[in-house]
Amino acid sequence: MRTGGLQHPNTRPASMKPPLLQGFVEETWTWSSDGLSSDTELSPCRRDVYFHTDPVLESCGTAGVRGSTGFVQGEHYWEVEFLEPASGYSVMVGVGTSKAALHAGSYEYINLLGKDTESWGLSYKGTFWHRCSSRQYTEPFYDRGTVIGVHLNLKEGTLTFYKNRQCLGLAFTGLHKVLSPLYPMVSSTAPGIELSLGLRSSTLPTLEERCLSTLAHGLAKKDLVDLLPLPVAVRWKLKSLKEGCDRDALAPEL
Repeated sequence: MRTGGLQHPNTRPASMKPPLLQGFVEETWTWSSDGLSSDTELSPCRRDVYFHTDPVLESCGTAGVRGSTGFVQGEHYWEVEFLEPASGYSVMVGVGTSKAALHAGSYEYINLLGKDTESWGLSYKGTFWHRCSSRQYTEPFYDRGTVIGVHLNLKEGTLTFYKNRQCLGLAFTGLHKVLSPLYPMVSSTAPGIELSLGLRSSTLPTLEERCLSTLAHGLAKKDLVDLLPLPVAVRWKLKSLKEGCDRDALAPEL
């Protein structure tokens, strides 16, 4: 089911600054060691991802990785730096659910983020993808050192991108209707691509968010959420937070 509409890029607030300057606090999530293609490698700190590193095979398809944390509420802003010039058929930055594809093999070179309803992605060629359809969103970006910022606002249900901290405009709406946590994601078809996580930030939690977080940490099992006298939407948020708490408890320390 379609969850929102593509927005025209000319509706961009030119004076808008990266959200961290507007009261955000830093976060420490990384790329997930459990949510990545076999054609990717992570640095020891899990902030850098390397694509198609086999010196013989090089690239045999499309590889992706998602962040270690999925978001269900609030506002989030993060930056991805291109440590090498973008090249090849597709290099993408975006978001996706836990069902979003992380790999396409057998020499299948595709725009992985946005190939279906489970992900949304911006290609270095300037096109924005969702549901296997695209439109031109911005100018292509090829340079080493380019920093792409992603602003996911789950209060308003919007997704906005930045290039070198300059707002590119609203890319997508309706994301608050996606009944699943949304994870940061990147993908590449080209060998030698290296992407690094930079700034990661979010708004301070509201009273509701703090209460739900406390409940999630106190619950022994996710299934117990259904016994609570809460609205369906609130129970869904609580289940998603509980899943995140359980993953964090199992994650190895850096």
